[in-house]
Amino acid sequence: MKIMIIGATGMAGSALVTEALQRGHQVIALGRSTDKLAQLPTNPNLTTKAQDAFTLTREDLQAVDAVIDAFATAPAQAYRHVDLAAHLVSELRETTTPRVAFILGAGSLQTGEDHHLFVHDIAKDPQAASFLSVPQNQLKELNFLRDVDNVNWFGVSPAADFHAGPAVPAILGTDELLHNAQQVSATSAGTMAVTILDELTTPQHHQTRFTVADK
Repeated sequence: MKIMIIGATGMAGSALVTEALQRGHQVIALGRSTDKLAQLPTNPNLTTKAQDAFTLTREDLQAVDAVIDAFATAPAQAYRHVDLAAHLVSELRETTTPRVAFILGAGSLQTGEDHHLFVHDIAKDPQAASFLSVPQNQLKELNFLRDVDNVNWFGVSPAADFHAGPAVPAILGTDELLHNAQQVSATSAGTMAVTILDELTTPQHHQTRFTVADK
């Protein structure tokens, strides 16, 4: 499979690059920094491109089998999560290829007995003020995608603590914030990478979002 990874030098993106290469896929790693792209693993199946994802054309996107949006940006420009999703969808209207995977935030998941959105809990934490715009805009991104019915997309949300680390056994859910048996709600970048690559290899979700947590 030929896979384009947007945001390939970030925490999630670099884990995806490593996992995809280990599985023998051809990878196009897209990033904004040539220096960071040069730090990715050397592999004959890896092509790096320093390119703004907003300049990707329909032709660029349809040259691959799958696109993974692991885009990250500063909280002050968190709206760009929505803008990039809109750009990719606009370029791929009325297509079935490539399949597009979006890494979405935990804030759009439900939690508690009343099934409120987790982003409301994040908003109550004074320490979250500096990054609150990110989960808020990733919720807007999911709401936008839920109205898209003519692009082959799926989304994945991590648990509350999305962190760097290797893959571990996982638990999957739909719209509820997940906790393991120790009541820890966490997802490693490695676990996220394995989950997305598994979904691309054996599709189980279509035009919907699901969630993954470390077991």
